[in-house]
Order: sequence, then C-alpha cells, then structure tokens
Amino acid sequence: MTLPHTGFGTLLQTHDRFISVIRLAWFKRSFLFKSSLAALVAIALTMAQPSRALQAKITPASPQLGDTLSVMVQSSSNPTVTMGAKTYSTFDQGNNQFRALLPTTPLDRPGKLPLRVNDGQDVQELTVNLKPRSFPTQSIWLPPGKGDNGTDLEFDRVDAFKQIVSPQKFWQGKLLRPNAGEITTGYGVRRYYNGEFAKDYYHRGVDYAGNYGSAVIAPAAGRVALIGRESEGFKIHGNCIGIDHGQGVSSIFLHLSRINVKEGEMVKAGQPIGALGGTGAATGPHLHWGLYVQGLSVDPTPWRYDGFQ
Repeated sequence: MTLPHTGFGTLLQTHDRFISVIRLAWFKRSFLFKSSLAALVAIALTMAQPSRALQAKITPASPQLGDTLSVMVQSSSNPTVTMGAKTYSTFDQGNNQFRALLPTTPLDRPGKLPLRVNDGQDVQELTVNLKPRSFPTQSIWLPPGKGDNGTDLEFDRVDAFKQIVSPQKFWQGKLLRPNAGEITTGYGVRRYYNGEFAKDYYHRGVDYAGNYGSAVIAPAAGRVALIGRESEGFKIHGNCIGIDHGQGVSSIFLHLSRINVKEGEMVKAGQPIGALGGTGAATGPHLHWGLYVQGLSVDPTPWRYDGFQ
C-alpha cells in the first residue's frame, strides 16, 4: 500500500518541528543552569575573599577631657588616623591589627569629636562624644626667684623630648606609681600664680608630696631621652628626667634632688631613677610626674588603673 506523498511530507515536518522544540527547551535549560552555576561560583569566590573595608574601634567608648583614646584598626595595610588638624601614625599590633593612641586635654572642647581612618584603599569616618569634666582651681605663691621665666635651652630641649615617637613599644600593661608620697595636686588643675590667673594653663601631671630624697621609680620601661639640670638652666623644671616609653608615649619627672640614670640608658618598670626634691619652680619638696601622648599631657590615672596593652 502506498501512502500519499503529501501526507508523508506533513508527518516529517511535524516530526522536525517537535525535535526543534525539544532541542530549544534543552538549550534554554542548559543555559539557565550554567548561568546559575556561574553566579553561585562568583558569590562563593566573593565571600571567600577578605573584605578590604576598614574596621575601627575606639576605647574608651565614653571618654572625658584628659583621656587617652585608643583607636584599634583592622586592616591589611598600615592606616593613619586624623583627629582635628593632625594626622597620627598607627603601630602594628599583629594579626592585621594597628593602633593609634590619641591625646585629649582640658583645653579641648567637649562634644562630638570626628576621626578619619585611612589605609590608602578605604576610608572610615568615626565620631566619639568627648564628655566635659570639671577641674578645680588652685592658687600658688612662689618665693622670690622661683617664678622667673625659664630659659630657651630648657624649653627647647623639653619640647623636643615630647615630640619623640619611637616605633618600638617599651611599656607593658598598667603603669606604676612613681613615688610613695601623698598626691597633693591632680591632673588638670587650673592655677593662679602669685595672684595672676594662668590663661590656657592646666596642671600637666600629678604631684606627690613624698619625703625629701625619697625614691622616684620608673612607672614603665623605656629609654632615658632627657636629662636636665637646674645648674644648666632648667629654672622651671629643675633637675628632671624624661623617659621615652615608645610609640609617642613618654614620662617626665621634675624637681628632683638627685638623678641616678644617664641619657640613652634603658630602664625597667620599678627601677629607681632619682630622688624627690625641690629644684626648679617648686614651693617645697615634691615630685611632678607628667605623662605625654603624642606631645600632649594626658591624665595618668587611666594608665595606672586600666592600662593600655
């Protein structure tokens, strides 16, 4: 039996169209599968790669005037921290952690304090609320000759000492009390000298009224970077010692009766470095200990009780 030619041709065309539809459906399904697979692979690779975004944390969370700010930054490269008009370096703490210690003083304005962290690839803007703090006022009456202005040599050498920023960190943990005497004047006190108010002045340290000749010890390890003597023109500071604790942190000890160390010498925490006295602009025997961060005087109290690792 012979089938009509036209019927057979129609059957072939129907078959070909069916095969084409099947192939097209398979192609679309394959394309969608491959596209989805590629998207999943791209997402997985993105998640596997470390984020370059900066992660910064400021402590203490609610600082007050005179506190030291610790800015810890997670970054793949060494960042900088800008506060106000000054940019500070950070120091490697290991595991892609970098830290900058920033000073605040009684002369700063309380309120919102903006900070900017930049590692050359990413930038993070931070804000910390700097709380106000009340500082007492004190009247000081200096005997004749004790209130004279200091010498250029004295101020130049002390200013140069305060600007030292060594890359190595010498201190460890909490700082020690440098003298056993009673604290008579705390940090940040405003003063009248011989009846005249000292504008833009605040007490840049802590005074200890120990016994004359009592031991003064290093509150932390460091390098002796300054030796000043009253006989050499240190009329205000008197016999003094400056210790560089590293990474922009330093201590200065004033009015000493004796100096036991030499410039350039490395000292340990608790090591006797001198003796309490009354040299320089002092109304009586006492030790003045000033703690500086990035050249500015900060409150030593948090360093003694909380510490900065």
